[in-house]
Amino acid sequence: MSAATGERRRRRTSQEAEREILEAAEDFLRDRPFRDLTIEELMDRTGLSRPSFYVYFRDRHHLALRLLEQLASQIYEDSNPWLQGSGEPRGDLRALIEGSIGALAEHGAMLRAIADAATEDGEVERAYRSVVEEFIATATARIERDVAEGRAVVAAPAVLAAALVWMNERYLLQHPVPDTPEDRRRVADALTEIWTRAIYGE
Repeated sequence: MSAATGERRRRRTSQEAEREILEAAEDFLRDRPFRDLTIEELMDRTGLSRPSFYVYFRDRHHLALRLLEQLASQIYEDSNPWLQGSGEPRGDLRALIEGSIGALAEHGAMLRAIADAATEDGEVERAYRSVVEEFIATATARIERDVAEGRAVVAAPAVLAAALVWMNERYLLQHPVPDTPEDRRRVADALTEIWTRAIYGE
């Protein structure tokens, strides 16, 4: 038995198999649009059989949602001190911005492919918007806490949160994340200043 055949037949845990499919999908989407993604070609990039796809995903749209959830989880982890906190916000807000920039540096091509697919595919659009809207809802709750505790004066927290989150989303998708630390710092400085002035008036 060849090494390749042995690899294809190697037993995997459920978590390993699902992760292998997700990684293969992201690798595909680095170079090609979501509309070109077929389950057959995707599974050819793994050591798994085609029917294995349906053990973990209902269809391509469910796969897109899982990719988005995985990326959102990474951004939430970096953003959590500001989103869930209620203390001094400025350093935590900087961490939120830097976390978003770092996630887009690593996964930007995949996210751009799914964002493009959302303009043509209703199910992908709903999945994409649900991830963004969950982030907006959490940002709104943080701004409302800051207003209640006297740290911010914002007339419409939900409107402001939506405007800021969609601004970051559009800017970071339309402008590839800079390669150098200096350039990333300049982007983080600018976006942090916009969020800080808009929410805290500084």
